[in-house]
Amino acid sequence: MDTVYKIIETILPFSWMQYDFMKNALLAIVIITPLFGVLGTMIVNNRMAFFSDALGHSALTGIAIGILFGISDTNVTMLVFAILFAYLLNKIKRRKTVSTDTVISVFSSFSMAIGLVILSRGGSFSKYSSLLVGDILSITSREIIYLMLILIMTMVFWIIGFNKLSSVSINESLARSKNINCSLVEDIFSVIIAIIVMFTIKWVGILIINALLILPAAASRNIASNMREYHLYSVIISIFSGITGLIISYYGNTATGPTIVIIAAICFFLTYFSRLLRRN
Repeated sequence: MDTVYKIIETILPFSWMQYDFMKNALLAIVIITPLFGVLGTMIVNNRMAFFSDALGHSALTGIAIGILFGISDTNVTMLVFAILFAYLLNKIKRRKTVSTDTVISVFSSFSMAIGLVILSRGGSFSKYSSLLVGDILSITSREIIYLMLILIMTMVFWIIGFNKLSSVSINESLARSKNINCSLVEDIFSVIIAIIVMFTIKWVGILIINALLILPAAASRNIASNMREYHLYSVIISIFSGITGLIISYYGNTATGPTIVIIAAICFFLTYFSRLLRRN
């Protein structure tokens, strides 16, 4: 990591780069933002914005279950619960007895309420409140390596499964006619979302992780003319929002996650009005 730090200091000779926590935060953002940019386009295409938001809210329940059963590493219970949560949501959604939005809303509200009730017993919720907005400045070198592995895993899935996932999102019947196992593709994608959301939640924050996933992809959709541009612009907007938000939060002494979301939201509005002007 020392070599990486020296390269960063050479490229960005700013005063704030003398701090290791800022270097770690910058490295994490350079990894997380392309990850969110690519994943966000697939989430938007498959109309799963509510789904990723529900997964973020379920993080509290996963932590609460771990504490309830005396498990020291609540990250494990959080991840296991998120995967089961995602799988169960998909199973109920496929029955088509209730609208998807309704099912997700019910599950999200119920799971978050359970987590809040358990974690707030005895007035102890304050020590978990940092999860709501996250703290990217607390990330360690080892966790950055884990993030890199998750980025590689996501890119492999994107290369192998993107066409299948797109076929399922466009026309499920047509996808089945091409011998695509729609349920398996959806389940794998849901598990990947669950892993990424749960692993990054403590740095990004429960309340804003969905915004970071959706806003760059939504902004990109406003200006992209084809699928290649859609993915490229989403990654560029995501990286720009992440780095700009980190720098502004350092000098403005504000929370990094929400600051990044504000920059991403500004990008969305700018691209939205740009699209309106082009149409007129």
